[in-house]
Amino acid sequence: MAPSLVLGPMLRRTEPTSAAVWVETDAAATVTVRLTDDGATWRAPTFAAHGHHYALVELTGLEPGRRATYEVLLDDVVRWPEADSPFPPSTVTTPGDGDPVRLAFGSCRTSVPHDATHHLSHGVDALRTYALALADGETGPFDAAPDLLLLLGDQVYADATSEAMQEFIAARRDITEEPGEELADYEEYAHLYRLAWGEPALRWLWSWLPSLMIFDDHDVRDDWNTSAAWRAQMAATSWWHGRIVAALGSYWVHQHLGNLSPTERAADPLWRELQRRQDTDPSAEVDLTDALDAFAERADVEPASYRWSYTKDLGRSRLVVVDSRAARTLDPGERAMLDRAEQDWLDERLTGDVEHLLVATSLPFLLPMGLHRVEALSEAVAEGRFGRRAARAGEKVRQEIDLEHWAAFGKSFDAVVGMVTEVAEGRRGGAPASVLFLSGDVHFSYITEVHRESGSRILQLVCSPIRNPLPGALRAFAALGSHAARPLGTVLRLAGIAEPPWRWHGIAGPWFDNNLAVLEIADGRLRTEWLGGRVAGGPEDRPGLQVVANLELDVPPAGTAHLRPLAAVHPDGRQGLVARLRRRLTRRR
Repeated sequence: MAPSLVLGPMLRRTEPTSAAVWVETDAAATVTVRLTDDGATWRAPTFAAHGHHYALVELTGLEPGRRATYEVLLDDVVRWPEADSPFPPSTVTTPGDGDPVRLAFGSCRTSVPHDATHHLSHGVDALRTYALALADGETGPFDAAPDLLLLLGDQVYADATSEAMQEFIAARRDITEEPGEELADYEEYAHLYRLAWGEPALRWLWSWLPSLMIFDDHDVRDDWNTSAAWRAQMAATSWWHGRIVAALGSYWVHQHLGNLSPTERAADPLWRELQRRQDTDPSAEVDLTDALDAFAERADVEPASYRWSYTKDLGRSRLVVVDSRAARTLDPGERAMLDRAEQDWLDERLTGDVEHLLVATSLPFLLPMGLHRVEALSEAVAEGRFGRRAARAGEKVRQEIDLEHWAAFGKSFDAVVGMVTEVAEGRRGGAPASVLFLSGDVHFSYITEVHRESGSRILQLVCSPIRNPLPGALRAFAALGSHAARPLGTVLRLAGIAEPPWRWHGIAGPWFDNNLAVLEIADGRLRTEWLGGRVAGGPEDRPGLQVVANLELDVPPAGTAHLRPLAAVHPDGRQGLVARLRRRLTRRR
């Protein structure tokens, strides 16, 4: 019997003349992607890792701006689309010159059933809701579907597992022994990805919507690389080494490999090793397990040995995706969000001569001002500014409430502020209309803007969570960002802690809904919508799409943009349905 698909196909990074399609299969196979209009085909053999089988098929020689349906064959047997699929055909679309840019982004998605019980505990899955709406031909307030999905971390939760994941773990080891209900090895990661990515509507979405990804802490473990003390605590356990090797290895296979351009992939050391082994014996499936584990172990011990960050051109704009987890320096007194090599890399890529510069980092660069000051104070306390006893207490608090964003790495924050200021002032090429930080992680969404009188607009757009709402007890702490900013500023001054070089204010938020943001760059305008799901009288597994919040930014060529918030609404049943909002916006125009 011919092999079958386990996961995928997932359309990953697309370029004007190329695309990448990723799959997992249940056995060794030759994977073929075939366009249905002209029969063009591309093939790749699977490779093995810890008993699992994967392939990434590189489609080359494509035409810019072309859209074509495709099918996937395993050993010359069609396995996608699935028979009797209720979803539209899967397509490959390459970006064309001058096309509008529509980018969906968000973070933090738990994988639990779509029923009344889990809607109460976890809310409606915004990504799945959007997939169902797109399958029905609904695009939300925009005129077309997005052409890129950017997932900013916590796609899988290795440390807070679902009942289904716990059942799998318990069937293969004693769940009462460390690491208990958390993940232990690659086999468990592979199953976790199946739970997260195997839902039919999402498989269809990923089969045609190109996706880029970056990890955050829960892909590995809560507070990953918070501090040197945290690292020491993990190293003292019996299970951490196995966890981190499995986490980084499975991340390279499932997420990172598809982030790379063809040129970057050809230079990737692990991909080159795979190609070398395949060339040595083309008739046999390559088992990459040993090289994958060695690579992951080194990437953890020597972060500078590998770069997870990357860039992508989006028409006349540029996207820079920054690793804010693995590249940290944690030595006391030398703490940095980015090590020297990573900071230099970022410095070289934050330049002008683009329409918009998008900087994606899982952790918000600009927290609400009050929270920024809390984390700046926390860093000073935990690093010993007020003595050893206070430092021990400060470290405990830092880990307990996740005080480890950019604000808690003050030197790195100031360095990036300097880079972006030079971009916005036109000292690194022509100033873009805007510099946009896109982030997730914090389980609430908001928009802030840096106070500026000239040059590029600088905004922070946060979309979190896709499906993992913040507990009610912590929402008051999130509100601290606006209500306690001024008194905390006084505390910092009295403590001799420097204030941040920028000032920023809230445009909208915070809101705590499950949502997915969609950003459109077209015709000198930048528009964003935060979309969620709502069960309103219909089946629990068929929620309706609704608008959570929206914003429009007019961008004249001179860069003297005018920010005009259209709405920041809570989906309370009176306003929120996409069709209703679309009618309101039409009347306003």
